[in-house]
Amino acid sequence: MITQNYLLLHNIRSIYNVGAIFRTADAIGIARIYISGTTPAPIDRFGRMRKDIAKVSLGAEKSVSWESIEDIPNLIRKLKKEKIKIIGLEQDSRSIDYKKAKINKKNLVILGEEVNGIEKGILDLCDEIIEIPMKGKKESLNVSVATGIVLYSLFD
Repeated sequence: MITQNYLLLHNIRSIYNVGAIFRTADAIGIARIYISGTTPAPIDRFGRMRKDIAKVSLGAEKSVSWESIEDIPNLIRKLKKEKIKIIGLEQDSRSIDYKKAKINKKNLVILGEEVNGIEKGILDLCDEIIEIPMKGKKESLNVSVATGIVLYSLFD
């Protein structure tokens, strides 16, 4: 099955996580990354390339298409009209194990802020919410690590 997959990075605070996610997105063939909220973009507000993101992504910020957006509900409505499945990666009462996720030919995976995750209003717009079960004492993985696990599981 030929797939066309996208990411939405919402309120991810760490430039290092953003850079690592770009690198993973390039490796797995993500078509586009949408950046929203407080997530730092590869180009700063003055139009300069961010060297800190480029250092971690090893240039993937140039090979993966990306776009800054402000209106997430509008983006999701648009993507749903294009038959793109909306998947949130989050621990939630509605979450299922990521290994049981059913993907479409076109998917958007939403990743949220490192501490508080994806806001409820955004989760409510998802077609499916997935999570990585934790077996240790910690409640979650680093967002860039979780992204790598999930992307390779779903799209490789």
